[in-house]
Amino acid sequence: MEEGQLCLQDHQKEVQGAIAESAEDAHSDEGDGYETLTSFQPTQEQTEPTDISGDKRVQSPNSSMTTKELQEYWRNEKRNCREVKVLFEIPSARIVEKPFSKYVTYQILVIQTGSFDSNRSVIERRYSDFEKLHMNLLKEFYDEMEDIAFPKKCMTGNFTDEIIIERKLAFQDYLRLLYSMEYTRTSRIFIDFLVRPELEEAYSCLRGGQFTKALEVLLEVIALQEKLVKHRPTLLVPTLCAIVVCHKDLENSRGAYEFGEKALLRLEKHPGHRYYMPLLETMISLAYELGKDFLYFQEKMEERKAKKRLTKMVSLKELAVQEYID
Repeated sequence: MEEGQLCLQDHQKEVQGAIAESAEDAHSDEGDGYETLTSFQPTQEQTEPTDISGDKRVQSPNSSMTTKELQEYWRNEKRNCREVKVLFEIPSARIVEKPFSKYVTYQILVIQTGSFDSNRSVIERRYSDFEKLHMNLLKEFYDEMEDIAFPKKCMTGNFTDEIIIERKLAFQDYLRLLYSMEYTRTSRIFIDFLVRPELEEAYSCLRGGQFTKALEVLLEVIALQEKLVKHRPTLLVPTLCAIVVCHKDLENSRGAYEFGEKALLRLEKHPGHRYYMPLLETMISLAYELGKDFLYFQEKMEERKAKKRLTKMVSLKELAVQEYID
């Protein structure tokens, strides 16, 4: 084996070792409960937390509000309490022909209801993807899934309009049914079905230095992930940090800082998360470069170092390129 390859393997082992060092903390911090997202920097501009799309939330009522302001507050509260769901539609399908294969892909439209959704997500999956999803869910939730019907394969006629339309409607109903049940809706299997292929593509581009393409795919994925993981917002963190890495390598420090803030919001109560320290280190560098106050990030890093002795520290980029590597 050549010396260069040995060096690369040694570096990968070192990075993986540093990641493993915080695995115990990461496991305990990444619970399945809903999290309260709080602003991580007590500045006046951040007294109204924002979601990924940047929409402001209303402030709490107080005695200094006028009657009109209180009425507006409660109107907004009622609007925010409106039940938010995700709707799955399969509006179309297409036949894909390759030199040694032929198959049908189904276009899945994912829409957040209850409010205007400006980021409708569109993905494509083929029959074998749905079939794999169903088999994996059967293994994990056999008692709950055994009576759920799944479209059978046909010996012939798979590419006729009649069969394609029939399956399109069946898959649409199937996804809606899975989403209606909490145990499947919040399962890693279901979420991976909807985002993993695109994430694998994005991280492959990131590792290959194709940061513009990686960023394009990651921004599409994060819009979809936000709809799916409200039960566990820390699942957004790796994708948000990968976006930070892409912006940083594309010399867009402001974009990197913006998404770094969003990631830190979701880690405020999870200082043991494997991304927490590398993200703080990156935010210190970005804040210094942009002329922003970096003392808050520095204090948080020192607090964490004082509580847990860290022998190794990986960069945010080193951590990101290890995602979806197998």
